[in-house]
Amino acid sequence: MQEVKFNFEDLIVYQKSLDFVDLVYNTCDKFPKKETYILASQYIRAANPIALNISEGAGASDAQFNRYLQLVLDSTRECVVCSTIATRRKYISNDQNKNARIKLAELSKMIISLQKHLKNKKKTNH
Repeated sequence: MQEVKFNFEDLIVYQKSLDFVDLVYNTCDKFPKKETYILASQYIRAANPIALNISEGAGASDAQFNRYLQLVLDSTRECVVCSTIATRRKYISNDQNKNARIKLAELSKMIISLQKHLKNKKKTNH
């Protein structure tokens, strides 16, 4: 049977966003049970839209895609705060926090580069 694949699945930033979502789920699995519906839930709800908005925006116009990418940046910042809180509460180690921040910084740089590409593409098309 032939594999069904969507264009956005080839985007490296999308693939890396899924890796980050996996990291967040694995991290939150180790949080205390009392955090299941508090910090763990918030962290997961911040991480999932990174991949979701990339996929949704990729099928839209460049201007709409840029708007979705801005939402992605907002979600990455929210994830930074969740990771910081988890570190301060000693649910994760400083190394785990650093690893999450490195991945979020990389995602943010990729998103900003993609936004610049979309804006430059718009300028050259006029």
